[in-house]
Amino acid sequence: MSATPRVGVVVTDTYPAEDPDHDTAPLVTALRARGVAAAPVVWHDATVDWAAHDLLVLRSPWDYPERLTEFLAWLDAAERVTQVLNPPALVRWNLDKRYLGQLADLGVGVVPTTYRTSLDDVRDDLGAFAPGARVVVKPAVSAGARDTGLFRADDPRALDLAGRILAAGGLVMVQPEVPELSQGREKALYVIDGTLTHAIAKGALLAPGGGLIGGVYAENPQRVDVTAAEAEFALEVVRAVDRATGSGVPLYARVDTVDSAAHGLVLLEAELFEPALNLHVAPEVTDVVASAVVARLGECPAHRAPSGGPRR
Repeated sequence: MSATPRVGVVVTDTYPAEDPDHDTAPLVTALRARGVAAAPVVWHDATVDWAAHDLLVLRSPWDYPERLTEFLAWLDAAERVTQVLNPPALVRWNLDKRYLGQLADLGVGVVPTTYRTSLDDVRDDLGAFAPGARVVVKPAVSAGARDTGLFRADDPRALDLAGRILAAGGLVMVQPEVPELSQGREKALYVIDGTLTHAIAKGALLAPGGGLIGGVYAENPQRVDVTAAEAEFALEVVRAVDRATGSGVPLYARVDTVDSAAHGLVLLEAELFEPALNLHVAPEVTDVVASAVVARLGECPAHRAPSGGPRR
């Protein structure tokens, strides 16, 4: 019998009161019930021996946007000594929202988007909208709606935000407003190890004129039903990700969608890095996630038998 496998659930050390981590504690408990030595580990804790872990599961390192260079260096170091899920190559691809263009090329419906490196191009994009139309301006690398704003296209604050994104070395995304998002009709569909498990509605987040409703990022997750079309769409997105990256089926994926009058059913984001799973509103899914982690653990080199022999 092999030694007790050790799994690190990768987190950070502080969370805003309005955006706590609801997933790590129940997941750790479920893994321990399966005989796994599981514990949360802070990604920037210099005292952690990453090589001592059989598997690292990325869950809530939500301060990475402010420490992106440091995080990418940590990711490089971690994957040199152990297995990381979702795979670092997939995470790096997913960090830059230009992946949406690649998925669109593979037939996935997305919101029309331009990606701009100059303020003049952003100005031209904004000027092409009809009078009174509203747009979303955001960076290609972001999380938690950071530096994301909903404006009238002729509002100078839209161009100001684009300028700040560019000045910080970012790439600017410009999209038309999807009214259904402002009505809170976005759905996040969860696919665990290739199986659709649950879906939530998060509510509207962006306040017209820039900023967030209530001034802070605060999701209000409510469990919702999934139509057959939405379920197939989510699975197709996961299949398209595999075609784009060759990474196989991810351990977890959150497929953010909206069914819109203007564009049909479209992908907003495919969260393959650190999505909140909202296990507190779907507690039975905790066991599904834990079982998927244990199955992946059995595929780790340290727990894989030599060819032709039984697993230890």
